[in-house]
Amino acid sequence: MTNAIWDPGQYLRHADHRARPFTDLLARVPDLPAQAPRIADLGCGPGNVTVQLTRRWPTAHVTGYDNSPEMLDAAHTGHEGPTAGGGRLDFAAADVRTWTPEEPYDLIVSNATLQWVPGHVERFAHWIAGLEPGGVFAFQVPDNIDAPLHALMRELAGTPRWKSRLADVLRHTDSVHTPGAYLDRLARLGCATDVWQTTYLHVLHGEDPVLDWVKGTGLRPALTALADDPEARDAFLTEYRDLLRQAYPSAPYGTVMPFRRLFAVAVKEA
Repeated sequence: MTNAIWDPGQYLRHADHRARPFTDLLARVPDLPAQAPRIADLGCGPGNVTVQLTRRWPTAHVTGYDNSPEMLDAAHTGHEGPTAGGGRLDFAAADVRTWTPEEPYDLIVSNATLQWVPGHVERFAHWIAGLEPGGVFAFQVPDNIDAPLHALMRELAGTPRWKSRLADVLRHTDSVHTPGAYLDRLARLGCATDVWQTTYLHVLHGEDPVLDWVKGTGLRPALTALADDPEARDAFLTEYRDLLRQAYPSAPYGTVMPFRRLFAVAVKEA
């Protein structure tokens, strides 16, 4: 995953909008093989959506994995411990690029993480091999790398003023594959697979809300690269803010930000 420094507080400023795709993903996950399932959440962040797993499967032992110390600190503090249904929620440090199941899982799930993991499709075989028969691998990723908020970020980072510091730190257009590519890979691994896309029209509020949103996610690598130069960081943010204001004009009821996401649910043969 990226070496960006993450800010749980900034990320959670839009927690409701960010959590909805995970809710929609879980709605398509079928019953799991075990009565007390073992579940892994890859890229759990601050743990606020990982909690949803314990509500859907109250007896489960759920472990959230992440490589950000800041995110894990928030998860440990806010969510770790026994669950009301008799299960348990805990968190551990792991790098999704190399994580391999050390025990059988009934569900391996990932929410808005794999876009940060180059070559993530090559990990699918390892993860599905770690599932119980009838187990499920499910994920969702932002599928909007061509949207203005990303395109403008990359264009600005590639200008003479910023190219030497930022051109190579941002996500590229190949960070997420096509729906068909995911379907083909998972089906060839012997899974019954459901893949779909949804475009959310998020109505955001506040001053420069699209900038505020992206400061919690896609902009983190740039903010990390400029962390030692606050003047340059503020100058970049000002230029980027002005571009976003044109691309996402405000309305009396808020600022509309279309956001497409890609979902996949793969069930291992029982």
